[in-house]
Amino acid sequence: MGDATVALVERALEGDRRSIAKVISLVERGGERARVAIQMLHPRTGNAWSIGITGAPGSGKSTLTDQLVGKLRAGGTEVGVLAVDPSSPFSGGAILGDRVRMQSHTSDPGVFIRSMATHGHLGGLSLATPQAMRVLDAVGKAWIVIETVGVGQVEVEIAGHADTTVVVVNPGWGDSVQAAKAGLLEIADVFVVNKADRPGVAETQSDLAGMLELSSRRTWQPPIVRTVATTGEGVDELFEAIVAHRAHLEATGDADARRRARLREELRGLVAAEMLDRASTVSSGPRFETIVDEVARRVRDPYSAAEELLLP
Repeated sequence: MGDATVALVERALEGDRRSIAKVISLVERGGERARVAIQMLHPRTGNAWSIGITGAPGSGKSTLTDQLVGKLRAGGTEVGVLAVDPSSPFSGGAILGDRVRMQSHTSDPGVFIRSMATHGHLGGLSLATPQAMRVLDAVGKAWIVIETVGVGQVEVEIAGHADTTVVVVNPGWGDSVQAAKAGLLEIADVFVVNKADRPGVAETQSDLAGMLELSSRRTWQPPIVRTVATTGEGVDELFEAIVAHRAHLEATGDADARRRARLREELRGLVAAEMLDRASTVSSGPRFETIVDEVARRVRDPYSAAEELLLP
């Protein structure tokens, strides 16, 4: 199994698209083969810049992602796209609509598009996503775009894995309370008012600006960019805002600090997942039932029973 995994990763590192897809599936599932793969891939990472794109369903994130990928590719660099759907129980269902919208890139060998849905990896998408990002980084994707389907807790957490997080809203969207609940003000590095050819764009931009003034921000003040994703209007400005944010983080040293903070949270999550897996193992079987009986008969109290179960 180890030799097969090593061979698979080596083919992926050579640029074989089928092998890259298989390695991402492998790290999504987790387990020993995923560990072997990540051990090989991790030393080759740290070169890609990741962009998280989140916002309410229907805000035009996929069309905007399609346009942004085109802009990134115009620079000649390779791009990886992860479309994340925490609600889908199917491994391939999340990307169906996105592939239709991104079909102009599916035949481009410099673009790798992958869907991710809730399945497999112990700890869920919040732990599986960084592993998929590592794969794309290691195989040479200079830009990685993570698009989420909504603005719930899981989506916001996943978008927060990125170096630059873009939050997409539409004209008429002005519920500052909901924005605060979703954590959008905290994670947004760039705001996009998409569908800016519709009425209410000035009011929405003003509302966002007011919310940002009241929030406790860091040294970076998120710009607000107007776009019309269906025509490509404003995509150049969005790209410029992303590049400016990257330059700011690299100049101040915040890029390394933020990546270290994400690694810290990822490691905590991995430790918690491993402990949960261990708890599931020790909380079943004949030994577990015997200790349950002892607690039921008042021979042992629950705390000492739990300690006994955790002994090697």
